[in-house]
Formats: sequence, structure tokens, C-alpha cells
Amino acid sequence: MSERVVLVGSSVAGVRTAQDLRSGGFDGEIVMLGAERELPYDKPPLSKQVLVGTMSEDDIGLLGAGGWDGLGVDGRLGQRATALDVDERLVAVEGGDDVEYDALVIATGVRPRTLPGGLGDHQSVFTVRELRDGRELSRALAHGGPLMVVGAGFIGAEVASSARSLGVEVTMAEALAAPFDRVLGTEVGRHLTELHRSHGVDVLTEASVAAIEPTRDGAVVRFADGRSREAATVVVGIGTIPNTEWLVSSGIPLEDGVLVDEGCAVQAAEGVYAVGDVARRWDPATDVYRRVEHWTSAVEQAHAVAQQIIHPLAPAEAAKAPYFWSDQFGTKIQMVGRPGDADRVDLHTFEVKGVDRTVALYSSAGAFAAGVTFGWPRGIAACRAAWASRPPVADVERTLHTLSSGMAPVA
Repeated sequence: MSERVVLVGSSVAGVRTAQDLRSGGFDGEIVMLGAERELPYDKPPLSKQVLVGTMSEDDIGLLGAGGWDGLGVDGRLGQRATALDVDERLVAVEGGDDVEYDALVIATGVRPRTLPGGLGDHQSVFTVRELRDGRELSRALAHGGPLMVVGAGFIGAEVASSARSLGVEVTMAEALAAPFDRVLGTEVGRHLTELHRSHGVDVLTEASVAAIEPTRDGAVVRFADGRSREAATVVVGIGTIPNTEWLVSSGIPLEDGVLVDEGCAVQAAEGVYAVGDVARRWDPATDVYRRVEHWTSAVEQAHAVAQQIIHPLAPAEAAKAPYFWSDQFGTKIQMVGRPGDADRVDLHTFEVKGVDRTVALYSSAGAFAAGVTFGWPRGIAACRAAWASRPPVADVERTLHTLSSGMAPVA
């Protein structure tokens, strides 16, 4: 068993790895390097509960009441890793001493993609990834709107929902013809678009940003087709970039993240693993690498890596069904599976205790590939239970019909 484990990254993937190491019986040294100076915190609430004030910064802490000592971790905040020497097993730290490791877990996550050409380089433009972003955006929205959200992904959509709950006027602009199209497809994207419009969000499609011009009260956002909108605050949510620059000279394989095997191990470097948003994990079922930016995937990968470090000869744990959730306008949107693998999607409406619930069922050659539910937790539980065996999508639809009638519990 390794004597010293070094975790590079202090978000949920890194912290959960440390927690699972300790709960699994690891009694060696654990060092965690965090680029931020903040104590580790959970990021999903930043665009939702923290933004609207229903959760505080204390509520989203990850360490627990015992802090670093309770977890038995040497936490080194404000310590950014700058390079890795896999032969000498050393992590170089900006402004500090190199850190030796027996096992290394890369959990450096991602950063927000920015608008090209410096379009977002002024004080009215925000991204939402770190705690300081949430603080600054909360202060800006406290002064009112209007708010312009550039990019109709889930972060942008959650910010739009949160801002509307605060009474802020919101416009959401998407460069594609249908918002959410990249992740969920056109049909489901339209359904989500109508959800936003029904709550007062002005949704613009085919709206590519050409310029953001500062004004006395904020900015004017100009689009390539000549449209424009004034905004007090602009939030950009157009995707992410893995934080792998510090690994370029290490010889570790990089391609839109750190390439790892099914167990999240880096095959090219003994004792090195990657977890969370930065990890691009091999999927033996489809023979491709996949990078999944889901909270649940980060937690599952952390557990799998901790088990490998403690029990290096045991088989690696297989990946579970991809799962994601988003809260928008009081509706919990939940997804299981991989919509991008589907060749067909059908929207269904199920009456559940007198309330209509929308479910999108995705299929590939007739087999169930993914499901998205709107406000129906038991429905997504049924989809999660079905996903591993890839049944005919018609079977999943029948299961949901039965479940909606109250006749069958979910196993």
C-alpha cells in the first residue's frame, strides 16, 4: 500500500478521494494541494442555492466539522501545481517546494471557456466556477438587472432561473438554433426553452456574440446578426477547458483531459490516477474515452481510485450509469445515460398523481440509451435501474406507464 498519497485539486473529486481513503482504512500520509485559497466547497450550489441566498458558504463546505485534522489530511491551499515528474514522482508547486508522492491523484477539474478576442474582459462580465465568482455575481445581481446570459447550457440556465427568482430581468442567448441542443438534442432543448420562456426569460437563438461594449450602467451585447441587448450584468457559460497545462511536459497522455483506463489509472505512469471533470475515462462498452462533468461521476471515480490505492490487486470498479441533475424554476431535471449515443428521442407525458410529468426517452437502434425526466424522481430511478441492461426502449416506456399508475415500485 502507498505511504503518501498526493491529491492535486481540492474540489469534490479530491476531497471524496481523501474521505474514501480514510474510511477504507488507509493510514498513510495524505497531502492535498489546492490552487484556490478557499477551504474545499461544493460547486453545484454556486449557480443555484448560494446565488439566491438559500444556502451560505458554510453550508457548502466539504470537510465537515473536524476540518483538515478530522480528515487526517495535510491541506495546502493556494498551492498551484505547475509540473509533474513521473520518473522522480515529484509535483512542482508554484512558489513552493516539490512534493513527493507514492500515489498521485489528479483532480484539477476544469475552468470556464471564455469568449474569443477578449470580448468578456471587463467588470460587468462573469463566469461561474469558483466561490469568488459566486460572491461577485451575487453582489452584482443585488443591484438588479437586466442580466444577459451567454450560452444556454446548464450553468447558464441555472443562473437564469436563479436570477428570475430574484426578480431580475433575464435574456439568454444561444449561438445554436436550439438551446441545450448539444447535450439533450433539439426536441428536449425546445421543451427546456419553453420552460424558460414561461418564466419570463427572453431566449434568443442563433445569437453569436460579436461585441460586448462597456457602458456607464453595464454593457451592450451586440450579436452578429445585428441584434443587441443592454445588460447590467453578463454571465458567460459556453463550456469548459480541462486544467491540464501543468501536465504537458510530464508524458502523461492528454486529449481533452487526462486519458485514464476504466479504473481511472494513467497507464503511462505508475501510481498516477485522474478523477472528476479532468478525467477522460475509457469506456469498454463503446471503446471510446469519455470525459463526464457530473458530480456523481466525480464521487464514483473518487471511490474507485481510493479502493485501488488501498487494494491494488483488486479488480477496478466499473463505471456506473452516467447521472446528472439540474434545478430550474422549481423543477428537478434529471438525466441518466448518454443522449449523444442515441439515434432517436421521444417525449412522453405521464400522469403522476394528477400531475403531468414529461420524460424524454432516447434510444439507439431501438435499445434504451438515456432518459431525462422533469420533476419525477421515481421516473428517473426506473431509468437508472434499466440503463445497465440496455433493454428495448419500449420496455422502459411500459415500466414508466405502470409506475405512473402507482402499480409498481422501483426496485
